Formats: sequence, structure tokens, C-alpha cells
Amino acid sequence: MRLRLILLALGTFAVGTDGMVIAGILGLVGHDLGVSVAAAGQMITVFALSYAVLAPVLATVTAKWPRRRTLLIALTVFTLANALSALAPTFGTLLLTRVLAAVGAALYTPTASAVATSLVPPERRGRAIATVMGGMTVATALGVPLGTWIGRSDWRLTMWLVTVLGAAAFAGLALMLRDLPAPAPAVSLRTRLAPLTDRRVLGAATTTFLVFLAYQTVFIYYTVTSAPATGGDQSRLTLLLFVSGIFSIVGSNAGGRIVDRWGPRVVLLTAGTLSAAVTLALPWLMQSMTTAVIASALNPIAGWSAAVALPARLVSLDPPSAPLLLSLNSTALYLGIAAAGGTGSAAIAILGDRWFPLVSTALMLAAVGMAYVTTRERQARTVSAPPPAYAMKSPQAVGDTAS
Repeated sequence: MRLRLILLALGTFAVGTDGMVIAGILGLVGHDLGVSVAAAGQMITVFALSYAVLAPVLATVTAKWPRRRTLLIALTVFTLANALSALAPTFGTLLLTRVLAAVGAALYTPTASAVATSLVPPERRGRAIATVMGGMTVATALGVPLGTWIGRSDWRLTMWLVTVLGAAAFAGLALMLRDLPAPAPAVSLRTRLAPLTDRRVLGAATTTFLVFLAYQTVFIYYTVTSAPATGGDQSRLTLLLFVSGIFSIVGSNAGGRIVDRWGPRVVLLTAGTLSAAVTLALPWLMQSMTTAVIASALNPIAGWSAAVALPARLVSLDPPSAPLLLSLNSTALYLGIAAAGGTGSAAIAILGDRWFPLVSTALMLAAVGMAYVTTRERQARTVSAPPPAYAMKSPQAVGDTAS
């Protein structure tokens, strides 16, 4: 049982590495294919935007497919797309392969979470999902710096690394993942989007969008932000990304504990304010490696603490509809990442390489303001209030197809 969960996590590790490692090789991609770093950042934009749009659609279309087949098809598409990325002769072709990779990722991740819940008793479903999605967190700590280091002389080697990870996950699941329960009844796309009619849900989803827009505006262009400290040295950049990854795990774990103790609101307001303060100081902190290492630790602690509080807040609005709400959180998250590519590019063009992180500061303060306003009257609804119109009679069935 544990081995099958780990193999599912290997797939999410590959997906997470693919989605985030691009930040460490933007300069190399731009130099090789003759585009600016800002333009190269659109690789992340097209991947994240495609994921955000396709995740709920693909989950609905494939709801009746056998799960094992769905996972293997998803990994086949994902692995093939990354091989094509490694071979792409032009930047336009590379962008097309990133869309194809997003198709595989958008199909794999929600299916893997649903399969994880079917492999364990109900009381262990949360831990099963945490194990599978832990692959994403580990990707920030290990996959991103490893991929950056491997691709320090040729970015195509990074894409081959992701290809190998996808192929390894495919082989493991093809051998070990059998006799899965049949899919639960499908949930329509309209049902998936119905919670947005609740203003509290819309406010929470908007907060998720703003937090990831703010955080990723800087992270996607970390090559540019850290240039004064690294001097363009890929080894130094790899070190900063490794520190960032390690403290992402610290922030995620700390955020979970604080949410359990004091609630999502405290974490969102505190972590968001800290993140805004760090990005405000980045133009000065990134002038030396010593202070850059400190910034690379503080910002992910704040950002990933907030990342834990965001879904926790959504689930607290209506626990029976948790799978639907988490699906919307995932879509808002990737929309934020997608928008960050364009926002960061525009900020660099307008404010320059040193000062563009100030846009992230403003966006994070907007997220904090949104969280403050939309959580003030959280206690106004009592448990006796009627459930929202989108609440499902069989939340377990929804969980099997949630993204």
C-alpha cells in the first residue's frame, strides 16, 4: 500500500519539478533560443494557464475512465511532452510542448489524489493525499535545484531529467497499481463551478489567486532577482533555489500546525504581511549572497505557510463540499501562476531588474487586504444554517473526481 502511494507521489514529484524548475533555466533557454528572459518566462505562463483551464474539464471528461488507464495515459502524454520540449528547435515549438505537458499534468494530479483515497480506509485519506501531494513539496526542495544544476550548461538536460522521472513513475504504476475500485459517478463541470456563487468562496478563491500571483511574480524570475548576488553563476543560483526549497517544506509544515492551532485567518494575515515585507526588501537583500540566502529562506516560509492556510480556509466554509472547494482552489492557484509570468515580465520592463519585486509587494498586500475583509465575518454563519446549494449528498463520490 505504502509503495503504491510513493509511486503516485513520484508522479506528482515529476509534475511539480516540471512546473517549477523552469525558473532556474530561463536565462539558458533565452540565450539558446534567442529570446529575452521575460519572454522565456511565458513557458511557465502557458503551462500554468493550460493546467488551470484543463484540470476541471479533463476531470469531467475522463470521470468514467478506469483510473489506472487514466494515470498511465496522463504520464504517457506528460513524458512525451517533456521529451519533445528537450528536442524543441524553436521557442514557439517549445511553448506548444509546454501546453501538451500541462495536459498530462492536469489529468494526472487530480486522478492520483482520487486513487490515493481509494487505497486506504476513510480515516487515513487525508494522510494518503498528503503523501501523494508531498511530491510537489519535495519537488521544490530537491527537483528544482537538481534540475537547475543538471541544466547549468544545457537546459535541455533538465527537460530530459523530467522525462526520466515521468517514465519511472509510469513504469512503477504500470507494474504495481492494479485492481483499483471503479470510478464513482461523474460530477458535471457546472457542479464543480457552482460554489463560486457563494461570495465567501469567491473571496477565498480570489485570495488564493492573489497570493500565488504575488509569490510567483518573483519566483518565476528568480534568475533576474538574484543576479546581483549570483553574478549569473548557475551554481550560486542552484544554492539559493535549494535553500528556498528546504524552507518551503519548513513553511508548509509550520503553516499546517499553526492553522490547526489558531486557524487560517491568523496564518494568512501574518504570513502574507511577512512575505510583503521580504519582497519590499528584495532590491537590497539580493545585493550579496549572504542576504540573498536569508531572503531565500524567509519568503518561502511565509509563502508556503499561506499556501497551506488557503485550502484550509476554503474547506472550513463547507466541509461536506471539500473536494469541490479544493478543486476551485487548485484552479485559482494555477491561474495565479499563469498570470505571474506576464505580470513579472511587464514589471521588469517597466521597473527594471532590481525594482520589479515591488509589484509583488503590492499584490501580496492586496491579498492580505482581501483575506482581512473576507474573513472578518466568518463567524456570522452558524452550524445550523442551511447548507449551500452546491453541497453534495455524497461528498465521497465527489472526492474521487476532484482536481
